[in-house]
Amino acid sequence: MATIRRFEDLTCWQTARAVAQDVYRISKAGEMARDFGLVNQIRRAAGSVMDNIAEGFDRGSRGEFVQFLGFAKGSAGEVKSQLYRAFDQNYLDSATFEALCEKVDNNSRLIKGMLTYLSSSAIKGERYQSLQEPEPLYNTNA
Repeated sequence: MATIRRFEDLTCWQTARAVAQDVYRISKAGEMARDFGLVNQIRRAAGSVMDNIAEGFDRGSRGEFVQFLGFAKGSAGEVKSQLYRAFDQNYLDSATFEALCEKVDNNSRLIKGMLTYLSSSAIKGERYQSLQEPEPLYNTNA
């Protein structure tokens, strides 16, 4: 597994960013663009997914990262619910709605995967690196 050094390296953040870009694109056109309340809410929720992943990662502790991933997953659910509202108002056609819902579902699975990984990991986070035992520089059993 590759070492993740920046939140931008996380697949779940990259996918959240792609969803946010799609949300901004679809909310600029047609009747949806005039539904200011829905546009504001869905854009804020989509941005919240990627922002919470970034903030949790940069806080430097596993516990806080897990907490913020939970917030991100909740925001992804909010985006999907708002996509239903947009679809029910005929702002989105079936193909666009289904494609975006699949992207959001995939993003939720990636976030869940990160949560699962972190719950079984011994890594405490960069904040605690000085408290963790250092890796040996060489093998003393040779």
